[in-house]
Amino acid sequence: MPYLPSLLLNLGHALDHLFLLIFATAVSAIAQDFGVAGWEDMMPYTVGAFMMFGFASIPAGRMGDLWGRRQMMLVFFFGMGLSAIAVSLTQTPLQMGIALTVLGIFSAIYHPVGIPMLVQKAVRPGFAIGINGLAGNLGIALAALSTGFLVAWQGWRVAFIVPGLVSIVCGFVFAWAAPHESDAPAKKKSNSVQLPKHVAWRTFAVMVATATTTSVLFNITTNGNAQLLAERLDGLVNDPARLGMLLAGVYAVASLAQLVVGSLLDRFPMKPLFFGVLLLQIVAFGVASQTSGWIWYFAAIAYMVMVFGAIPFTDTMVVRYIDDAMRSRVSGTRIAISFGFSSIAVYLLGPVVKVAGFTQLMVALTCVAALGAIIVLFLPNEAQMNAHLKGGSGNHL
Repeated sequence: MPYLPSLLLNLGHALDHLFLLIFATAVSAIAQDFGVAGWEDMMPYTVGAFMMFGFASIPAGRMGDLWGRRQMMLVFFFGMGLSAIAVSLTQTPLQMGIALTVLGIFSAIYHPVGIPMLVQKAVRPGFAIGINGLAGNLGIALAALSTGFLVAWQGWRVAFIVPGLVSIVCGFVFAWAAPHESDAPAKKKSNSVQLPKHVAWRTFAVMVATATTTSVLFNITTNGNAQLLAERLDGLVNDPARLGMLLAGVYAVASLAQLVVGSLLDRFPMKPLFFGVLLLQIVAFGVASQTSGWIWYFAAIAYMVMVFGAIPFTDTMVVRYIDDAMRSRVSGTRIAISFGFSSIAVYLLGPVVKVAGFTQLMVALTCVAALGAIIVLFLPNEAQMNAHLKGGSGNHL
């Protein structure tokens, strides 16, 4: 993949996560503008975006394999930009919910299409996934930083318009720079990756289950951290711009985790590495649930490092054990299931915090992290899977 298209694919990942978190960062200003009593009452209106981010991944992945990944990335850039501008024009919570749902449909394209396109011919796929993850997480940090400043400067609507215009510009540059595909991935000669049927289904089940727990932790933290930060630092920091900078700092530090994990995945077995990251997740969430002030802030950095550090594992499984001709479809299915469940968690975020508070929520996230660690123990032995792959007999995963 040439340098400029690769850069745009990584930038697309940053934009994908940035768009999905503008609402969560600006929700207090949006609630005030719409005359809603509190931010908790606005959070259910974002559930459509996260549901579509999951469920729309299946048709997006299918079209990426059968129609072409280049074409789908163009739909992504232009669709995200235009739908973000549409969000900025809404006047009621219901209109906001509908516009965010449309935004979620276009946002679903990136992961099953952009990542397989990026790693198609990568010599070090783990490192490529790590760089891509770093870009995505910097997009999360930028969402916290840029949204805070744009809301303070010109209001929440401009916080959607500016990145929307950036996405449209990226679409034009990608159309000019990205090489045309000779054939869609599904039409190319298959270089089959095969595993025995029972190993294939066991691996896929672990992949989906761990992706689900990882997505729940990712969505709850990234959507709740802005309000959690304001609560836990209340009396210490109250300025929205400073809070945005502190939150961006959390994400900027944590984003480096994917780069480190991606490099390690090219050198070490996946299973013990994955289990170790999830074990540290449990500790970090446990500490964060019982602290406040600056101690909580450093605990938040720790748990976000581990949340981000867990993300490259499922993408690496797809690259290692699934043929390129069907990677977008498998990724789309995995994302649809995992984000379908985690979108429910996002829907419940506001009501749960309103009733039980953030402390109980953090305890619940500690339990989710523990469940993920247990699931990883069922991942088949990597040495045996590699032996099966070299043997060339079995069934598609």
